[in-house]
Amino acid sequence: MALDTPSPKDDARAALPAGRLHWLRAGRLEVALAPDAGGRIAQLRYDGVEWLVGEHEGGAGASAIAWGCYPMVPWAGRIRHGGFTFGGRPYSLPANFDAHAIHGVGFTRPWHIDSLDADAATLSLALPEDAYWPFGGRATQTMHLQPDRLHLHLSVEAGHQAMPAVLGWHPWFRKPDQLLFAPDAMYPRDDEGIATLPCVSLVPGPWDDCFINHADVTLISAGQRLRIRADTDHWVVYDGAPHATCVEPQTGPPDGFTLAPNRLEPGQRLELRVELGWES
Repeated sequence: MALDTPSPKDDARAALPAGRLHWLRAGRLEVALAPDAGGRIAQLRYDGVEWLVGEHEGGAGASAIAWGCYPMVPWAGRIRHGGFTFGGRPYSLPANFDAHAIHGVGFTRPWHIDSLDADAATLSLALPEDAYWPFGGRATQTMHLQPDRLHLHLSVEAGHQAMPAVLGWHPWFRKPDQLLFAPDAMYPRDDEGIATLPCVSLVPGPWDDCFINHADVTLISAGQRLRIRADTDHWVVYDGAPHATCVEPQTGPPDGFTLAPNRLEPGQRLELRVELGWES
């Protein structure tokens, strides 16, 4: 198989059914976990209100890229034409979304359940060491529920060789009544729709852009307020779809292996923590 032709399981637009769901609950908060569908959260429900675009909603069908909330590992967003340089050597990853490699290899593959409790879960994924990702390594995600908040922790650890890494979460929220978002700056996009440098002042939306942001992001919907905070200053917001808004905390920008290279030595770990908190 040619390196620029992804297999069906790695095609971002290919069907990806949820499979078996595992429900976590705490108070009024319920989380449907779909480990076989890229280790994603299939639904977030608070006090009866469902917050995520489901598997068959909004014209998304079961397309792997367009529903639920999934981890992006070991990169987030697009890698331009799948190409980058690491350690002085060029690499080429298969294109899985138009001409580019998008969102890593974790969101289309089944994750292993390491532990599962009524209000918490830990999942892991052994990253490939092949044409789709030549470096190996291991990704882990944990989630813990409280009655009004969800704590997410995503990490990747390099294996026996050094590797680049960018992490992110990609939630597809049902279109909110209001998005409260006040970033400091944004990455301009070029003719291919990919982030570039230097950063610029904010321009009006709709957006499909990466921002520098140090504040919480809030969505208001159905009489509820959802506040999102993360230990990172990079956020992608996509609000151009009529049925959804994506608010994606990431450890670096799209095309990050080129724009903001981050090297993990063997055994070194990169982590991302995100908290979602609800109030009526």
